[in-house]
Amino acid sequence: MPARCLLYYITERTAFPGDEPTRQHRLLEKISEAARAGVDYIQLREKDLPIRDLELLAREAAEIIAQLRTENRALRTALLLNSRTDVALAVEADGVHLRSDDVSAQEVRKLWHRSFGKSSCGAGTPARIPSPRDPLIAVSCHSPAEVTQAAASNATFAVFAPVFEKKGAHPAGLIGLSQACTANIPVLALGGITPENASACLAAGAAGIAAIRLFQDNDITTVVKQLRSNL
Repeated sequence: MPARCLLYYITERTAFPGDEPTRQHRLLEKISEAARAGVDYIQLREKDLPIRDLELLAREAAEIIAQLRTENRALRTALLLNSRTDVALAVEADGVHLRSDDVSAQEVRKLWHRSFGKSSCGAGTPARIPSPRDPLIAVSCHSPAEVTQAAASNATFAVFAPVFEKKGAHPAGLIGLSQACTANIPVLALGGITPENASACLAAGAAGIAAIRLFQDNDITTVVKQLRSNL
């Protein structure tokens, strides 16, 4: 098992009740809760939003996390944008999450480095917070072969799904997860994860847990304590 269970909250604002402003407000509250609770990564995955609206929401999320880092320099939560490297760069997020059929992590890393090479990078980055020059790059994977490819393309970590459940997809199960975890890259398990089955994922070799509902529908502080007590 890993020494520390990595936790990845994937957002879905449309699951919140109310109109669009209410949903976005609730989502930003949840992002703040997740960062305060010690979640390692947050993926802003609002794929249906127009690009301008996505950038505005992402900027607010980035500002919330930056403020929390100022208040607590030990805070390690990082913000990733789903697929949109341009938005991630614009709002100074920590990285991106790529689809399995997306551009390669190598290409994203090259683009990121070129973008920051055009201007100076501010000094004083807090310890343990990713530098803008070195983005976090996660990749969605649905087979052990895709995990191996993510490792070869220099991704930071892979998210393997579905382990237990996903509508319209056949679950890989713990055997499939175990096979995926043989690649030379941290693998986070996604799909039907609960506090009760999380320990089995870690025992199969996963470096951590990724989820939408598990974090978004519950008290995040309680969930984080439950998951990390599985170690």
